[in-house]
Amino acid sequence: MSENKPIEITDYDFEQQVLQAEGVAIVDFWAPWCGPCHTMAPALEAFATENAGKVKVFKIDSDDNPKMADKYGIKSIPTVIFFKDGEPVETHVGAMTQAALQTKLDDLLKS
Repeated sequence: MSENKPIEITDYDFEQQVLQAEGVAIVDFWAPWCGPCHTMAPALEAFATENAGKVKVFKIDSDDNPKMADKYGIKSIPTVIFFKDGEPVETHVGAMTQAALQTKLDDLLKS
């Protein structure tokens, strides 16, 4: 299994990294002060490693990158947005388990 940690992105490289990506990309909007974000981090890292080559996993600090947080209407964190071929297809507010992330990915890969 190869190492595939979530990639930190910003307002400035969001379009290039996420919107121009082919296939499935997952963006975790988080902040350093957010307890549930820290709780979810190990699940997100394990999910990214488990699915290396199938999905691109990104993290964006919503405090430091308000442009993207505003664009996608982020009011509560963590919020995970699933993108397919650069288009947002599903949004989940709240922490997700590795199993929940996997279920969503599997559904998107089938569609």
